[in-house]
Amino acid sequence: MTNYEVAIVGGGIAGLTAAIDAAKAGKRTIVLEQQKQFGGRAITKKKQGVYFNLGAHALYKGEAYEAFRELGLRLEGSTPSIDAYGMWKEQLLPLPTNPSSFIQTPLLSWGGKLELAKWLIKLGKMDTSNWNKISIRDWVETQLHDPMLRNVFYTLLRTSTYVLAPELHAAGPALKQLQRALKGVLYLDKGWGTLVEELRELAVQQGVKLVAGCKVAAVEHQDQKVHSILYEDGTRIEVSNVILTTPPSISHKLVPHANQTALDTWKKQAIPVTVACLDVGLRQLPKPNHQFIYGLDQPIFFTHQTREGKPRRAIMSDDGTQVISLFKYQGPQTDAAKEEEELERVFDVVQPGWRNELVIRQFLPKMTVVHDFPHIKRMEDPGPAVPEIEGLYVAGDWASHGELLVDASVASAKRAVFQLLNTREEVKL
Repeated sequence: MTNYEVAIVGGGIAGLTAAIDAAKAGKRTIVLEQQKQFGGRAITKKKQGVYFNLGAHALYKGEAYEAFRELGLRLEGSTPSIDAYGMWKEQLLPLPTNPSSFIQTPLLSWGGKLELAKWLIKLGKMDTSNWNKISIRDWVETQLHDPMLRNVFYTLLRTSTYVLAPELHAAGPALKQLQRALKGVLYLDKGWGTLVEELRELAVQQGVKLVAGCKVAAVEHQDQKVHSILYEDGTRIEVSNVILTTPPSISHKLVPHANQTALDTWKKQAIPVTVACLDVGLRQLPKPNHQFIYGLDQPIFFTHQTREGKPRRAIMSDDGTQVISLFKYQGPQTDAAKEEEELERVFDVVQPGWRNELVIRQFLPKMTVVHDFPHIKRMEDPGPAVPEIEGLYVAGDWASHGELLVDASVASAKRAVFQLLNTREEVKL
């Protein structure tokens, strides 16, 4: 029976980050990934020379960005222009993102523009944690007065978090994410697969054992302590610490008697976030000015990932094909065929004649963005430790303590390893 000090189930960004940290601390570490490649939903697929993420991925300058920089990752890409339009009743109106558009846009009244200016100044230095206990809906309706400005803020908050649930989403974390979004994001060259590959290479350099195509059947525990992992083929490895980076429902399934642990609460309170996404590669844009568009009266978002930026355009194809992603943020009810038609109609408005320039397309009818987010119905923040079973930890986009998206994945991974290391030190003492 092979023995490891730390086993990580799931080889996405959370799993790879946790593995690197554990190995750096001198722990004999293994990562078990069910799929044939590492990366989870951060993989990139190359099709006809075009690099498609699973929907557009933007890296905000939060916990993940800082952690990746500390690890020495290259993070090559572009910070795109934020000049944007808002779509209202199928009309495109400039959003006030710079002094010129601020003055010229007919979207807001002068009163609305003044209110927006005050809030942009206030938002830059605001302690958003003051709003952690109320919903976005309550924040917008009590703090903003201009009706169209409320629409603008709903749109900005939805776009920066991917969540279409203003009555549930905690305002504090969403506002913090908006603070970061207003500072610009990073589109990575050739997609997030480059990030995954750098993490994978770093894990190998640190001595981590990486196993792909490995299906875990159970995390075995006895006397309230982890002692082994059982594979579906009957193989068993001995291990004293396990970090589950799988979704809450899978984590629950892998642990015998999970209904008697906090995993049960975390599974029941989880609310997944999904989007429908139409990604296209075009030879050129029929309407070159229409590159970044927020839906104001419908939950859509259009982004040209290879638009002008700093220090240059992001590289998303081998031959200059331009890559555009169009999202529809989803609620509980979805309809793949209907939503694909809706997204195509938005393309017809924003880029009429786009089909004549089409190189390749990818439609994702229901893509999971995160498996949970900070919402006001949460009973508790998940993890990092499962208190009922010594040596069992969780991490992933759903194990958020206020962070969102990949920041939650990375922050929770680091929390899990930190607690694992400190708990074991306490036991030794």
